[in-house]
Parts: sequence; C-alpha cells; structure tokens
Amino acid sequence: MPRPVFFISDGTGITAETIGHSLLTQFPGVEFQTRRIAFVDNADKAREAVAQIYAAGLEMKKKPIVVNTVVDSQLTAILAESGAFMMDVFAPFIAPLEQELETLHQPRVGQAHGMVDFAAYEARINATNYALTHDDGIDLDYGEADLILVGVSRSGKTPTCLYLALHYGVKAANYPLTEEDLENDEMPKRLQAHRRKLFGLTIDPVRLQQIRTERKPNSRYATIEQCRKEVAIAEALFRNQQLPHLSTTHTSIEEIASKILAQFGIEKHMY
Repeated sequence: MPRPVFFISDGTGITAETIGHSLLTQFPGVEFQTRRIAFVDNADKAREAVAQIYAAGLEMKKKPIVVNTVVDSQLTAILAESGAFMMDVFAPFIAPLEQELETLHQPRVGQAHGMVDFAAYEARINATNYALTHDDGIDLDYGEADLILVGVSRSGKTPTCLYLALHYGVKAANYPLTEEDLENDEMPKRLQAHRRKLFGLTIDPVRLQQIRTERKPNSRYATIEQCRKEVAIAEALFRNQQLPHLSTTHTSIEEIASKILAQFGIEKHMY
C-alpha cells in the first residue's frame, strides 16, 4: 500500500504541494498517494481534514505524512491530533528570521499566492493573452514577443508558452514547422527577422507518435515514419541555423522554461 501524504494549507495549497512533491521525489523507491486540502482556515475545516487523514492511515495501514503551510498555530495543533507525521514548512524559518530581522512575524493567510501586486498580475494576464493569440502561428506579428518557440507539431510549444506567461509574465509566441517549412533547408522567411528571439523544441519520434496518435489516430500525421522524418529535418535545421534547442521528451515543463529563460537572459521571478 502507498504511504498517504496530505498537502494542507489555509490558502491555495500551492506552496505545500510544490515543496512536498520536491521532497517526495528524493525517495524514488517509496510509493506515495498524495492529496491536497486547501483553505483550511478554521477549526471545523481542520477537524474535517483530521478525519480524512486518520481514515487514510487506517485504510492504508501506514502513518500519514502531512506537509503543512497553515499559519495559525491553533489549527496546526488540531491537525496534529490526526497522529500523522507533521512537516510544518514555515516553522523552521520563522524564529531565525525574527531574530535576524529583529521583528516578530505577523501571520497572514493566503499571501504567498494572493493578488498583491496588481501590475505583476496584469503582466501575467497580458502575457497569457499574447501566448493564446500567437499560438501555432495564428498571429505572425512577433514585434512584442520576448521569445518564439519553434518546432514540429506537438513538441510542447503551446504548454511551454502558457507556463512562461502564467508564471513569469513572459510574452512567448510559438511557430509550428509545417511540411512546407521542412522542405526548405532554411529558416522560414516569416521568422528570419526575429532570429534572436528563436528557440527550438524537439522530441523523441516515438513519444511524438504516441502524442499525435491520441490527437489523430490512424492518420499519416501520427505514423512513426512521419514523426521520424519531421523530427530529423527540424533538428538538422536547428543545427544548421545554430539555434539553441532542447528535447522535451524527458524534461519537465518547469525545467524547459528555466532553461529557455537562462538562454535568453530573462531574469523574471516566478509569481
């Protein structure tokens, strides 16, 4: 049976889940069953969470793990009644910071992912709209683009653009290399004026076939022969044009985004 893990927060739970998953990946030999419980901001909700944690422990016959970002110590005490192994994300850092800053902290619920910087929030919304309107060559006006992702269809361009927009406020467009583009051994003319903004994405042909088959089964588009042909030509184009590029096959979207930002020297923090 897997070890039950709960990410519990008085806010969205994004911080607890992000940190929790990072910790759990350090134990690849252990099977976990994870669940996020968000907005635990009063005693009743805390007791409901306790009931779920306790039930999971009984069902799986293993002591649950709780990754906790609840700032109210009274609610944390209630959660501890579950008998779970408690990991308070903030606790180890609060006291040292209070000492260093010579001031006491003021617990505030939901501030980590709240809309506190309206200018930054608007930048994310604008970047997201930009990514959507410049997806798959819909709009080829790349004057405002911070970067342009280039690659064959289903190589990961769209999700990467949206991730960059939502998390970093980066205006990312993407251009799909069509069969017509791939027939020529040169950069598509509509991209040549924006060469400094280009970044290539590639993918293993077998993985590409799996993705395309889900989208268009039994089509020429999804055959392994077509996938191998398109990937080979695209990768040759990237090399010949000396374009920075990477494979998305075994790379998380977070890592792809980080490498792209580093390549372009874009120093924007994650919202």
